[in-house]
Amino acid sequence: MAHPPGTSAPQAPPTAPAPPASAHPPAPAPRRGGWAASRERLRAAATTEPGRLWIIGTVVALLVVAFGAVTAWEVSDRAAAADDVVSRSQPLSADAASIYRSLADADTAAASGFLAGVKESHDVRARYESDIATASRLLVKAAANTTGASDSGRSIAALNEQLPRYNGLIEQARANNRQGFPVGGAYLRYANQQMTDQLLPAAQRLYEAETGRLYEDYDQAETWPYAALAVGAVALGALFWAQRRHYLRTNRVLNQGLLAASAASVVVLLWLVAGHAVAAADLSTSRSHGQESLKVLNDARINSLQARANENLTLVARGAVLTPDGKDDKYDADYKTEMHDLVAGLDSAGKLADDGAGRTPVEEARRSVAEWQQRHSTARETDNSGNYDDALEQVIGATGSTGQSFDRVDAALEEAIGHEQREFTRAASDGKGALTGLPLGAAVLAVLGAAAAGVGVSRRLAEYR
Repeated sequence: MAHPPGTSAPQAPPTAPAPPASAHPPAPAPRRGGWAASRERLRAAATTEPGRLWIIGTVVALLVVAFGAVTAWEVSDRAAAADDVVSRSQPLSADAASIYRSLADADTAAASGFLAGVKESHDVRARYESDIATASRLLVKAAANTTGASDSGRSIAALNEQLPRYNGLIEQARANNRQGFPVGGAYLRYANQQMTDQLLPAAQRLYEAETGRLYEDYDQAETWPYAALAVGAVALGALFWAQRRHYLRTNRVLNQGLLAASAASVVVLLWLVAGHAVAAADLSTSRSHGQESLKVLNDARINSLQARANENLTLVARGAVLTPDGKDDKYDADYKTEMHDLVAGLDSAGKLADDGAGRTPVEEARRSVAEWQQRHSTARETDNSGNYDDALEQVIGATGSTGQSFDRVDAALEEAIGHEQREFTRAASDGKGALTGLPLGAAVLAVLGAAAAGVGVSRRLAEYR
């Protein structure tokens, strides 16, 4: 376009200067953490009905699974304890009692053989050797099931150390006695002192330790699975609430998935309660009518064995060993103490026996004890009158002797112990069997119940698509 003469082209208006560039770019928005983001999504989901249904289904399924897992864990623990009662702790307790009995019986047989002298019968000698062999074998077995640092381990070590010494003393007493040397009696008395002061107390400690382990297993097996019961109640409460909510919102009475989950949880809960109740009842029976009777009978048998050993030693010592007050024969005084404890033990065993098969041998033992006491009194009168040979015959003779009465007592107690051992095994095995299959069954039913709950909720969610 032409401009008039003398004029210049119009100048373009100056442009506004660009704003200065910022030295630093704006900071990006802070990123949310994974937990915060998940919480936001969960909060957003909870504002919609499908989201709420998904949350409910997840929580219910997790509770059902947790119920099954806790049930399997607690019942497995109780079942393991019940198995220990049957297969480990009670057999070890019985073995410890047998060790004590074998040692006491060996001491009795040694004294009987010593009194017979050169006329010692093969049966008495074989009985002594069998008792020593039995004690040694059971000590090896007990050592394989204990640690050296435990009370049982220390008792076993003491027994293993002292038993060969005792056996050596008995052999020395026997050898001197056969040659007519009076020192044989001193060896026998010293051996008895070792048995009384060293071996039998160690055997008693072993028996008490193993019996303590048995009662610990009993307590663990009989404890109710409170955690499983609590989780089960919570799971069933959540299922009931979910189904009631479903009914109120849809007017549909049943949700098949949630109903199946409820049924599975109820089955597990009832199985848990019934199974544990039966197991606890059977284990309690095995304790009260089995183990407690066994303990009383074992103690009574040991009292009879020690009474017999003291009766024999009364004739061996011939008044050489007196009570601390110096008035009475020590061995005869010990005999009377053991017989008193034996009578009291038989009274307790008779009360614990719950059937005729258990009471009959106890009654037989009572009658034989009364006969034994009467014959012992006669033998003591004969010995005190100076007729040692007749007194010896009345104690170790083949007929009409206190030895015969003792054998009847021992046989009756052995029969009673065998019966109570069978009673224990039957009841404890039934208790153990009541828990069989429950851990696996609870786990399987819990998985099925959780799956059913998920299916039930997913069908409800499908209605919103």
